[in-house]
Amino acid sequence: MIKSMTGYGRGQAQRDNLSFTVEIKAVNHRYADMNIKAPRLVTPFETHIKKQVGAVLKRGKIDIYVTQNNNAQATVKPVVNQSLAAAYLEALQALGDLEGVAGAVPLEYLASLPDVIKLEDVSVVEAEILSCLEAALADALAAIVSMRSAEGAATAVDMVERLGLLREILGNIEAQAATVPLEWQRKLNERLTRLQNGTEMDPQRVAQEIAVFADRCDISEELVRFRSHLDQFSELMDTPEPVGRQLDFLVQELNREANTMGSKSNDATLTRYVVGLKSELEKIREQVQNIE
Repeated sequence: MIKSMTGYGRGQAQRDNLSFTVEIKAVNHRYADMNIKAPRLVTPFETHIKKQVGAVLKRGKIDIYVTQNNNAQATVKPVVNQSLAAAYLEALQALGDLEGVAGAVPLEYLASLPDVIKLEDVSVVEAEILSCLEAALADALAAIVSMRSAEGAATAVDMVERLGLLREILGNIEAQAATVPLEWQRKLNERLTRLQNGTEMDPQRVAQEIAVFADRCDISEELVRFRSHLDQFSELMDTPEPVGRQLDFLVQELNREANTMGSKSNDATLTRYVVGLKSELEKIREQVQNIE
């Protein structure tokens, strides 16, 4: 089953006082382009995050946002720099003596001075961080895969309908192509009859011209290859693995065969069918651009 490259998933997990929220957003991209925005606590685990996400999402521009939820006490704590505070206090008291000002230094003022109180990391067991992070990631991945699958299923329905239209148009092209040499022969005979003015036509020469024309406008090989590519396309759509790049290649090949048929066309009706063929192929190509 094909999947879209576009999707969004969100997951959250908690272990004791540690809690993470993970959001994953993905859009179209030719390859797998993964970016992570996470707090410092998670930085050592970015490689693990990419590995876990990459095992599920094979293609797309993937943005991963990790948020540490409002429980900062679990990983940081305020610490008093006692030596610095004492130095500030001594300096303030000396300043008071110098100016002849007496009085105690307010605690709030002392605490507000630079670097007197700072936040320090609290030691957290790596296994707990990883466990919490993996659980949040798993939920986010499940959500985005569900969205991608739903959109992929809708895309598949549309493409199956268009593949049916391509086969129908191809049948019309095949039927019309068989009549082109005969129609050209009829028109050639009519022109020769008007122009011969009593001269005798050479049947062998006429037959040779018709054979050359028939060979020049023969599209039987293109028709066979086009049908083969359509069959491969349908088979790939039922493959569980990501097939976006393969489908994109097949669309290019189908367009190449359609262009060749168009260049060999010497018939207005046949040309109109080929234009319809290319129009449906373009719509399929646009859909394929969003397939993983």
